[in-house]
Amino acid sequence: MMLRLQPPPLLWLFGASRAALRVVTRGRGGLGVRSVSDGPVKLTATPSKSLADEPLAIQAEGLGAEQAVTLRAQVVTEQGQLFASCGQYRADGGGRLVLSQSPSLGGDYEGVAPMGLLWTLAPAPMEQPYLKLSQAHLTGSPMYIDLCVHSGHSGKNAIPGQPLAKQRIERWYSKPGLRRIRLREGNIRGSIFIPPGDGPFPGLIDLFGDEGGLIEFRACLLASRGFATLALPYFGFEDLPMTMTDLHLEYFEEAVNYLKKHPKVKGPGIGVIGSSKGGDLALSMITFLPQVVASVCISGCHANTITDLHYKDMHLPSLSYNVDRIIVSDSGILDMSKTLENPSTNKGSTIPLEKAEGHILFVVGEDDKIWDSKLFAEEAIKRLKKNGKDNYKLLSYPGTGHCIDPPCSPFRPAKIDRLFGLPVLLGGEAIKHCSAQQDAWEKIQEFLRLHLG
Repeated sequence: MMLRLQPPPLLWLFGASRAALRVVTRGRGGLGVRSVSDGPVKLTATPSKSLADEPLAIQAEGLGAEQAVTLRAQVVTEQGQLFASCGQYRADGGGRLVLSQSPSLGGDYEGVAPMGLLWTLAPAPMEQPYLKLSQAHLTGSPMYIDLCVHSGHSGKNAIPGQPLAKQRIERWYSKPGLRRIRLREGNIRGSIFIPPGDGPFPGLIDLFGDEGGLIEFRACLLASRGFATLALPYFGFEDLPMTMTDLHLEYFEEAVNYLKKHPKVKGPGIGVIGSSKGGDLALSMITFLPQVVASVCISGCHANTITDLHYKDMHLPSLSYNVDRIIVSDSGILDMSKTLENPSTNKGSTIPLEKAEGHILFVVGEDDKIWDSKLFAEEAIKRLKKNGKDNYKLLSYPGTGHCIDPPCSPFRPAKIDRLFGLPVLLGGEAIKHCSAQQDAWEKIQEFLRLHLG
């Protein structure tokens, strides 16, 4: 077994100077500092305990007039991976710093960004690049984020200045009383999350893309917001196929019928939310399954992608990919945005959305580098309009990439592709992308409440 040695997080966060630290304690909650400054500096983030999709108010007081400081955030995941971010600020004339008003002058982001420290959390220099911040904390424990204010301006890779104040915050994915039930019913696999309270609640199915496996963090947050949500894997989990082979809509129909009959689900219809490949599955479900009355397609395509889809005597072939169109940047990141076949050249793969009786919400980033999801949504809307339909809404965000997740999710410029094992460009600009996530999250919930009751 190979052991990976990492610098202790404390040295990264607070610097190597022992003179700056008075008392260091080690406990179950990790490393802590009881006194880090001789001055009366106070750092506060409110609320200190919150759901992971809630905004924070971060401020520092007791600094010198126009003092230069660096704010840093750090997360150590359950897997021991270190994520970090920093912003460089200057206090006002009264020695006060309010992130909702004060611009970051450098670091990982610039400008006024109240949540910039959380939005730009990224693997620390000693970690593998392009890792995703693990959202494994669901109903059992929170994600701990350590905030610290240091004197002077310093970058992520530099030893920070003297620590002046710190605070640990807790970010939860579940409200007290939320229930998580692992599901193995007939052919269905996954987890169902039931909100606290008596119910019944609107029913929702949550789908992701070609990552495979069981992805639960969004379903858990949606249940915390009042939706009985089934996180539904369709390959790469338990006894499901390990790879994405031809898909059969009957599997998803079985999940819809199970959720519709659940005593905690109000009905009469079910909603579905899907990202990437899960987006075109969400469109297929509302097209062919009348029990589905609301569909949220995030960064999806209006045609069937990746693998063929079957339902009864219906067959939708998948669009093909041309790997010769992959662009490799100087940094070795793959740009896949031109590789997917244009749906207009393969109309047999197009989902006949005009058959859908329910309501559809398209959510797209205008800088999506996986494929042109903005164009796909516009083409889908043209098809709906041509057939006299007005059952749709479009949210289109400039400066936003492919992975539009809940607002708790830090920006990722690239991900490691499951097939190639190489970094693939996702697109977007950090602050614009994360601002879009915040806005879309609220509007997605409004759409689902409107059409699911």
